[in-house]
Amino acid sequence: MRLRTAAIALAAATLTPLALTAPAAHAATAAVPYDFNGDGRTDLAIGAPDATVDGHAKAGAVSVVYGGAGGPNTSARTLITQNTTGVPGAAEAGDAFGAAVASADLNTDGYADLLVGVPGEDVTGDAGSGTAVVVWGSKSGLSGARSLFSFFDTDYDHYGQAFATGDFDDDGDPDVVVGSTGPITLSVVNGPITRTGAHNGGSGSRYGLSSPGVTHLTSADVPGDGRGPVALHSLAEQTGDAATSLADLRIGNYTDWLQRMPAGYVSAAGDIDGDGHPDFAVGNDRETSADAGGAKGGKVTVVYGGPEGLDADRAPLVLTQDTAGVPGASETGDRFGSGVGVGDIDGDGYADLAVGAAGENDGAGAVTVLYGSASGLTTEGNQYYTQNTAGVPGASEDGDLFGARVVLTDHTGDGRADLSLSAPGENSGDGSVWSLRGSANGLTTTGSLSFGTGTTGVSATGTPHLGSVLGG
Repeated sequence: MRLRTAAIALAAATLTPLALTAPAAHAATAAVPYDFNGDGRTDLAIGAPDATVDGHAKAGAVSVVYGGAGGPNTSARTLITQNTTGVPGAAEAGDAFGAAVASADLNTDGYADLLVGVPGEDVTGDAGSGTAVVVWGSKSGLSGARSLFSFFDTDYDHYGQAFATGDFDDDGDPDVVVGSTGPITLSVVNGPITRTGAHNGGSGSRYGLSSPGVTHLTSADVPGDGRGPVALHSLAEQTGDAATSLADLRIGNYTDWLQRMPAGYVSAAGDIDGDGHPDFAVGNDRETSADAGGAKGGKVTVVYGGPEGLDADRAPLVLTQDTAGVPGASETGDRFGSGVGVGDIDGDGYADLAVGAAGENDGAGAVTVLYGSASGLTTEGNQYYTQNTAGVPGASEDGDLFGARVVLTDHTGDGRADLSLSAPGENSGDGSVWSLRGSANGLTTTGSLSFGTGTTGVSATGTPHLGSVLGG
């Protein structure tokens, strides 16, 4: 193992890679993330890390609902826990299986695979060391699994509390970056990752506070572009406020390239202005009294990308519910930016933005959709959804947290992103998920779906908070 260090002027973080190498493996063409059965439609992974499994509280579960012509097909789903045949380990209280999910075709067999974080898992006597599981895709869907390699298991806890995937070493194979608590808070596992093969090397680093470590990761990797940008979320050393930076993991000593980003707790990436460079939407749903980088009612900051990562010549776009053209008004506790999703809803070549405001209207929740254009994100033609919107199933109730998590991806295979969102507080903490269709005219409630614990197979015992985590 080789230790490399670098001096870096970041008040919020330090990042020091420790590299482990192995011979490179042959690369093949990878499938689209979250298309687990290879049918050309992305599938929806719904995490319920607080779910009870066989009497074990907060053991956690993930329900995968496969895509179909009308959106997520609730008659075709797979429930995965640590008691599922072939999944390593066993369901135990507090494991939090499903606290994070991600996807890539890790073994490049033409089917996307599912990564599941189990940050509460005890490993070889180390309480809360955490683990991560790879569940394999196939023509018939997900089945079989193995543990993800963990090189520094004595140097971190809560391994698997965050994930991102991409070809970070530019060798044609998908890699995995994993968040944990310290002293190692960021781990890179080099691909390909196969069902039975040995590992291909990796690295570990420190970023932000050792507790809570790296809490969220967003990859904006574009195959073949020679860059591997990943947004890293943690807390600042001195203040405990949100700290966010962009790292290029293709650079061997990526400490030399960290770029500071607007502070936030979640993010999503896509090409909003169609210039070929990924842009980032960073959500910070905190009040300024709780985080200096927040805003009354919360905010989202759009940072545009350029050839060298972030575009330094272009000012970020700051959005609140007081921004002209954005529906609503900023009110304390709205939590605008609790969830963000980026994808091309209308198929015009520009990625669009969905923003959750889980605290809106006493915690009933709401989602705002804004559209991309050649000049960037625009507030023209915006859309606003609650459970009281015509065509959206259900009814708004205090504490539902509608919009706590949002994703934009193509579940129907028509080339347009659909909106999936969750309300983990629905039905006294059971949680529910909604899906609305994309169209040439934007998002539509026609054919919208809603489903909860009974449909997804997750136990309603306790408060599973279905949809606390979404991937797809």
